[in-house]
Amino acid sequence: MTTLHASDDFSAESISAYGTARSTVKGTPLSKEEVKKVDDYFKASLYLCLGMLYLKQNPLLQESLKAEHLKTRLLGHWGSDAGQIFTYIHFNRLIKKYDLDSIFISGPGHGAPAVLSQAYLEGTYSEVYPDKSEDSEGMRRFFKQFSFPGGIGSHATPETPGSLHEGGELGYSISHAFGTVFDHPELIALTMVGDGESETGPLATSWHSTKFLNPITDGAVLPVLHLNGYKINNPTVLARISHKELESLFIGYGWTPYFVEGSDPETMHQAMAATLEKAVTEIRAYQKQARESGKPFRPLWPMIVLRSPKGWTGPRQVDHKFLEGFWRAHQVPIPDALTNPAHLKLLEDWMRGYEPEKVFDENGKLIPELKELAPTGARRMSANPVANGGILKKPLNLPDFRDYAIEVRKGGTADAPSMSNMAIFLRDIIAANQTNFRLFGPDETESNKLGVVYQAGKKVWMGEYFDEDADGGNLAFAGRVMEILSEHTCEGWLEGYLLSGRHGLLNSYEPFIHIIDSMVNQHCKWIEKAQEVEWRAKVASLNILLTATVWRQDHNGFTHQDPGFLDVVANKSPEVVRIYLPPDGNCLLSVMDHCLRSSNYVNVIVADKQNHLQYLDMEAAVEHCTKGVGIWDWASNDQGSEPDLVMASCGDVPTMESLAATALLRESLPQLKIRFVNVVDLFKLVPASEHAHGLSDREYAAIFTTDKPIVFNFHSYPWLIHRLTYKRPGQHNLHVRGYKEKGNINTPLELAIRNQTDRYSLAIDAIDRIPSLGNTGSAAREKLLNEQIRCRTEAYANGIDPKSVQDWVWPF
Repeated sequence: MTTLHASDDFSAESISAYGTARSTVKGTPLSKEEVKKVDDYFKASLYLCLGMLYLKQNPLLQESLKAEHLKTRLLGHWGSDAGQIFTYIHFNRLIKKYDLDSIFISGPGHGAPAVLSQAYLEGTYSEVYPDKSEDSEGMRRFFKQFSFPGGIGSHATPETPGSLHEGGELGYSISHAFGTVFDHPELIALTMVGDGESETGPLATSWHSTKFLNPITDGAVLPVLHLNGYKINNPTVLARISHKELESLFIGYGWTPYFVEGSDPETMHQAMAATLEKAVTEIRAYQKQARESGKPFRPLWPMIVLRSPKGWTGPRQVDHKFLEGFWRAHQVPIPDALTNPAHLKLLEDWMRGYEPEKVFDENGKLIPELKELAPTGARRMSANPVANGGILKKPLNLPDFRDYAIEVRKGGTADAPSMSNMAIFLRDIIAANQTNFRLFGPDETESNKLGVVYQAGKKVWMGEYFDEDADGGNLAFAGRVMEILSEHTCEGWLEGYLLSGRHGLLNSYEPFIHIIDSMVNQHCKWIEKAQEVEWRAKVASLNILLTATVWRQDHNGFTHQDPGFLDVVANKSPEVVRIYLPPDGNCLLSVMDHCLRSSNYVNVIVADKQNHLQYLDMEAAVEHCTKGVGIWDWASNDQGSEPDLVMASCGDVPTMESLAATALLRESLPQLKIRFVNVVDLFKLVPASEHAHGLSDREYAAIFTTDKPIVFNFHSYPWLIHRLTYKRPGQHNLHVRGYKEKGNINTPLELAIRNQTDRYSLAIDAIDRIPSLGNTGSAAREKLLNEQIRCRTEAYANGIDPKSVQDWVWPF
C-alpha cells in the first residue's frame, strides 16, 4: 500500500461522486472472489433497505410486485443507506482479521435502514426479536414494522440492536463516539458523519475531541465523513469545496484525512478495503507506541472522506429527473409507486436487480457463503455490549456522604460553602472510581467552586504545554475532568460515556445550560423509549449540576440571569426527569448521593456556588430530602393550630428570603401563625397520578392546606409552579413569586426586589392576602415598604446591600 496526497484540482469534476474509485490509499487487498462476496452482501443489504421502505407483503418478490404488497404510507429515507452499508461491511472484514472491539455510530439523519439491515443479516435482530426471524415470514414482519404504526422509527432508535446514538437530531455523532471510547482502551467507534450533519455547530466543534483522547487509556474514533452531496433539498457545503480546501480543513482540525471517492462498485470495494485497513493499522500503531512507551501523545488520527452518490445504486433518472446523486434520493426515492403502475414496475426491476433469489435461500435466509463475512457473537457491531452499556455498568464506589456533613447547631444562623463542601465528596468519588467516572464541564469547574476535585483527577489535556501551566493549570495527559468551552461537546461526551456503561456529572452555569436544551431533550426521549425495550439494561442517570444561578449574577448582569432550563426539563416524560433544588449544603450532599446512585433518569440539581446560610443538620437533611417537601418546624409557629399563612420556598436564595420575610412578619405581627414549607423535589408538587414523586391531594393539603394563603418563593419563573399545581385543591390560594426577567448589574437584594422575590415584597404580599388581618397590618406594611426603599437606595448609592441584610440570620 502507498499513500498519496489528495488532488489540488479545484474543478467540479474532481469532486464528483461518480466514476472509477479515486483514493488516497492505493492497493487491491481483496481477491476477485472476495470482491464478489462483498458486493453480494452489499446487494442483500440494499435489498433489505428498499424492502423496509416499501413492502408489507411478498418480501422475497416470489411473485410479481403489486400495489397491495406495498405499504399505504411510504415513509423513510434512502439517501445515506448505501454509503453506510458500504462502510459497515468493509469494517466487518477488519473486525474479523484483527479481532477488533468495535461499535457503529450512524450520524446521518434517518439512517436506520442501513443499520437495521446489518443487524438483521448478522442475526442479532432475530435474537432479540424472535418474531423477526431469518426466514420469509420474519423478513415480512421486519419490513412491515419499519416506519409503521406500532413498529419502529426511521432513526437508529433504542429498539435497534447495536445503537447508542439515534441521530434524530443532527450534530452529536462525533461527541457521542468519543464519550464511548474514553476509558475503553480497546474500543474503536466507527462513526459515519453525514455531510448535512457536518454543517451543525456541535459537530464542527466536536472534531477537536482528539485533543482530549489519551491513546494509553482510551480507545479510538474512526470518523467516516460521508459526502453524498445533498441534504433534503440543498447541496451540502463540504461536498462543494475543493479537495485541497477539505484536506486543509481536517488537517487543521488535527486529523489525517484519507479520501475514497467514486461510484464504480468493484474499484470502490478495493479502495475502501485498503483505506479502512490503513486507518486501523495506524490506530493500532499509535496505541502500541503510547502503551509500550508509557508516554501519551496526540497523533493526527486517521479519518476517511467517503464521497459516493446520494442514493447510490438507485436509478440515475426517473421520468427524466435526476434521482441517484441528487436531493430527490434523500427520502422515499419513488414516492408514487403505489399509484403509478409504471413506477411500480420500475421499483420491482430495481429491487430484482439486487438478485434476492441469489443472496437469500428459498426460505429467506442469507446464504452461508455471505453469512460467514460477518463477525460472530459480541464481535458483531450489532451485538457489542458497549452499545447496551447497562450490561457493562458497575455501581459507583461511593463514600458515605454523611461523613462530609456541615455542622448545623441552629437553623439559619451560620454561613458555609455548600458547593465547595460538596466538591470534597465529589473529589473522593473520583478518587475511588478512576476508570468509570468523569466530571464534565465547559471551563467552569474552578469557577463553580469544584476545584478540589483536581486532587483526585486533573483536567485532560493532550495539547501543547507551557511552563506556566504548572502554576495552577491542573492539566494532565491522564485526568478525570473534561473541559472544553462547548456545552454541546461536553454533553455529547457525557451521554456517550453513560450510554456505554459508565457514570458522570456535568456542571455548568445555569444561564447557559439552555445551549443544550435540545440535546437533553433527545436524551430524555432515548431513555424513555429504552425503558420500553426489555433487552436494554439500565444506564447511569444523566446528572446535571446547575450553579452560578440567576440570583447571584450581580456582577455579570442581565445576560447571565435565566433559570428557565427547569421549564424545559419539566416538559419531559415524568418517567424520566427529576428536578432537585436543595436549600443548603447537607441537602446538596444527600441529593447528589441519590442522583449518582440512580439509573435511567435525567437529574437536574440547582444549587448556588456562593456561601449560604445553613438550615438542617445531616439527619434532618436526609429526612427532608427523602420526603422531598416538608414543614420546617423550627421556622414555623403554627404548631397545634390553624396557620394564618403558609410561607413556601424552593431554592437556596429564595429560601433565605422567605425565611427573612417570615421573621419580619413574626416580629411586626406576632399574633400571626405562620407555617414554613420548603420544597427540595420539584415534582412533589405534581399530583401522584401524573408523576411517581407526586403527593396525593391529601398529602398536599396536609402541608399546604386547602384554604389558607400560600406565598411561594420560587427559584425560577413563577408560572412553572402554577403549571405543576393547577389541579391541586386550594390552588387559587397559591401566590407564586419568582424571576420575571428583571435584572441588570444589581446587588443580590436589589435584584430580588426588582423581581418581587425579596423579603419585603414577600412580607407585604402576605399581609395583603391574610383576610383576618383586615386593616391591622397597615403600619407593618408601611414600615416594610420604607425599609425596602431604603435598601434599594443604599444599593444604588454604595453598590452593596446594607450590612443588616448581608449579615441577616434567623432570629428566633
